[in-house]
Amino acid sequence: MKNPKRHLITSALPYANGPLHLGHIAGAYLPADIYVRYLKLKGEDVAFICGSDEHGVPITLRARKEGVSPQDIVDTYHEMIKKAFAEFGIAFDIYHRTSDSLHHETASDFFKTMYEKGEFIEREEDQFFDEQEQQFLADRYIVGTCPKCEYEEAYGDQCEKCGTSLSPKELINPKSKLSGNVPVLKTTKHWYLDLEKYQNEWLEKWIDGHKKDWKSNVYGQCKSWLNSGLQARAVTRDLDWGVPVPLEGADRKVLYVWFDAPIGYISATKAWAQQNGKDWKDYWQSEDSRLIHFIGKDNIVFHCLIFPAMLKAHGDYILPENVPANEFLNLEGDKLSTSRNWAVWIHEYLLDFPDKQDVLRYTICANSPEQKDNDFTWKDFQTRNNSELVAIFGNFVNRTLVLTQKYYEGKVPARGELTNFDKKTLTEISVIKGNLEKSIENFRFREAVKIAMDLARLGNKYLADTEPWKVIKTDEERVKTIMNISIQITAALSIIMEPFLPFTTEKLRNFLNIEKLSWDLAGKSDLIDAGHIINKPELLFDKIEDEEIEKQIQKLMDSKKANEAENVKVEPAKNNISYDDFVKMDIRTGIILEAEQVPKTDKLIKLKIDTGIDHRTVVSGIAVDHKPEDIIGKQVSVLVNLEPRKIRGIESQGMILMAEDASGKLYFVIPEEKISSGSVIK
Repeated sequence: MKNPKRHLITSALPYANGPLHLGHIAGAYLPADIYVRYLKLKGEDVAFICGSDEHGVPITLRARKEGVSPQDIVDTYHEMIKKAFAEFGIAFDIYHRTSDSLHHETASDFFKTMYEKGEFIEREEDQFFDEQEQQFLADRYIVGTCPKCEYEEAYGDQCEKCGTSLSPKELINPKSKLSGNVPVLKTTKHWYLDLEKYQNEWLEKWIDGHKKDWKSNVYGQCKSWLNSGLQARAVTRDLDWGVPVPLEGADRKVLYVWFDAPIGYISATKAWAQQNGKDWKDYWQSEDSRLIHFIGKDNIVFHCLIFPAMLKAHGDYILPENVPANEFLNLEGDKLSTSRNWAVWIHEYLLDFPDKQDVLRYTICANSPEQKDNDFTWKDFQTRNNSELVAIFGNFVNRTLVLTQKYYEGKVPARGELTNFDKKTLTEISVIKGNLEKSIENFRFREAVKIAMDLARLGNKYLADTEPWKVIKTDEERVKTIMNISIQITAALSIIMEPFLPFTTEKLRNFLNIEKLSWDLAGKSDLIDAGHIINKPELLFDKIEDEEIEKQIQKLMDSKKANEAENVKVEPAKNNISYDDFVKMDIRTGIILEAEQVPKTDKLIKLKIDTGIDHRTVVSGIAVDHKPEDIIGKQVSVLVNLEPRKIRGIESQGMILMAEDASGKLYFVIPEEKISSGSVIK
């Protein structure tokens, strides 16, 4: 839409059952914030909408695990998420919540309107039911063995080990997560959205109409679903937590979270409009308004196919003009995972780096997973800070402001006659602004932040080529022009960098002693008048030392180990044996005298052990974890009365005892203190 009267920008509602990590920020929130800040600098009418998604099974599961109510869970995480967004500089116009009464009312009314228009299919079907708990089981309340990879803890909707989408009836040996019992099938009634009808009538044609202007990853995923044929999808479920289905005879039924959550955009807009004297319908129901959803990869289908179908079926709403979804951001070469605690949590980052929000914003944007998955590493974070923010942006600003203080006591000098180089440099500011606009308006934020940094590069090159610190000795008037132009570039940076680095540009404006400037001024060459007094500057950025990065990497490693230890599956005990069977085993302490790798094997080591009884040969499969030269002199525990057997042609006269951890690594089982060989282990 050319020149819309207003913009409605939404970011995916985060689930209020855990804190935010940088993958969330990279997917739906930082891109939206950059775009909104840009629009507002241009003076556009913008409503930036978000809020907590507070319904659904994961929340009830967490509440059950922690022995609290679902409301307790969402209250805790709503406040945590809201605070993290604000401190990180994600500047929503409102951050609402779906447990709010206004949302319940809005979602109920939306459902009733569609119901009264006959947009739902009513069906009865068999679903799993927990007889002990007297409750129908949502997909996440059912676990069993995955039919694809045989993982024994697969959920009723997906196997988290192999990623296969499932239905509860596909699980082998399904069990209820509530009671642990085997569920039974019982008939229940639900209402479905007829997506197949919408696909045939208009939805596929509408998607095809966005082939050129939507990102290829978004359009491609939509077409994949459409080519497979859309099926009717339940909009209600049997659960106590959520928006109650507003129909007679629908006791203990709520709106499915996928149906209720996007309506949260509408209820949040209503709340914002009430607080600001606006009419929410201007943004949702006016043809001169523009709706854009910023989401992550996992929400494409809901925001491009299902929610538009809901809006169209309801009949009063505009459809999204664009849905610029990002792919996934990985962490240190591995998939981000909340369940494995493999994540950089935003609230923890803000504690560890309280004044470096913009460093993470810049790094995430520079590595934005716009068309394919990308990777965040702490080393790259350090490099982006030290080699770009400090060495390019910070260096230019510091040199400009320090020299202005040194030569003119902070008073901006008047510009004299311009050289061709001066004119070319000033023209380049406008060119950079124009290129930057194209990138932002086409949702190419990785490209945009690089272009924005090109302005700082331009400033550095200008200072390096003109060398005012040398020229001051021979031509003071020329230096006045050089420093005036450098100040203009610095002022332009305070505008151009604002969408990406809002904390830094606020600091920069304080140095320059100016108010926030509008976007249209960014290409001008006379932003600050001669005679204007600037303030004494400080460094915009500090270097990040290796020790800080090593600390973060170690934190990740420790978290990974702790999670592995917490989730280790201990093998069940073997069948009981009698005491007489046990005392038949003769286990002694011994010392390894010699050790050598068995030729043509990867795992076997030939050991000579002093058992206190004799010196004997034992062949052991420990070479993956232990080098022969490292274990000579090692004390071991040896089963000395094991029947000898030949292994790779070598007679092995016993077995050393080893412990194996969850990863399969082997550890020697030895006494607490060194004792003489041949001591009996009982």
